[in-house]
Amino acid sequence: MAAIVTLTPNPAIDLSTTVDRVVPTTKLRCAEPRRDPGGGGINVARVVRRLGGDVEALLPAGGFTGQLLRRLIADEGLSSRVIETQAETREDFSVSELGTKSQYRFVMPGPSLQEAEWCACLAALAATSPVPQFVVGSGSLPPGVPHDFYAQAARVARELGAKFFLDTSGPPLAAAIEKGVDLIKPNLREMRELAKAPLVNDAECVAAGRKLIEAGGVKIIALSLGHRGALLITQDQALRALPLPITPVSAVGAGDSFLGAIVFGLARGDSLADAFRLGVAAGSAALIHEGTELCRPGDVHRLKPQVSIQALAD
Repeated sequence: MAAIVTLTPNPAIDLSTTVDRVVPTTKLRCAEPRRDPGGGGINVARVVRRLGGDVEALLPAGGFTGQLLRRLIADEGLSSRVIETQAETREDFSVSELGTKSQYRFVMPGPSLQEAEWCACLAALAATSPVPQFVVGSGSLPPGVPHDFYAQAARVARELGAKFFLDTSGPPLAAAIEKGVDLIKPNLREMRELAKAPLVNDAECVAAGRKLIEAGGVKIIALSLGHRGALLITQDQALRALPLPITPVSAVGAGDSFLGAIVFGLARGDSLADAFRLGVAAGSAALIHEGTELCRPGDVHRLKPQVSIQALAD
């Protein structure tokens, strides 16, 4: 069994294309589309697999799009366990405007899952054997799934003896933190929502993170700051990664690449600081490719030595 298991309750097929210019009412002639398996946990698993890690993706899927999703996952050589659903798996799409370099992202809510279906996802996680080192829950929750789904998944992981990492937002994130997780990966907007504060500088972000940690809900916070870089916060250290001098092409999958590389690094025995450095390199590598491609290993290894990390004073 894999060292890392990812859980994606709301998977998708990610379709991306380009167009010269986006204008209303006119027929827009698009370039050849690209389809990738998507959803937070699936993307994390794709990154771990590309970097050479041992990973399995756990997800619900149904209908014709669900069959296509299975094939796309298999085409990447990614091991998976799929819970069959009655409803069709969703499709998301992004359109890049060539003239302005703007990107338009359209995200569907996903099909409603029946109680038996989302419960089957948790049961499949509980049946994982041998026990993985890490369980990564990532992505939004589809309709029909209770907001404490990830909190329940964290409990299952804890009972297995695995560490639980989480990347989600809103009530599902708050509910999981209330029950306790090992790592969260919020962006700045999500961190502001958790802290109920504007968090205008690093010191305020670290203070807000330490408050969450001291309350016992989380041990590590990997905070992505977009063009400002990233922060890693624990009880006794705060690391600041400066942004790399790159020209972003697409923001799709940068956060998933960031988290995937972190968990890959930790699973192979890297220190937390080294795993963080790898994560920043992977997130940056995802930015330089169009569409939903995520990071490429060659770019990750090329960029990693360029990542500058500073320890922030308490």
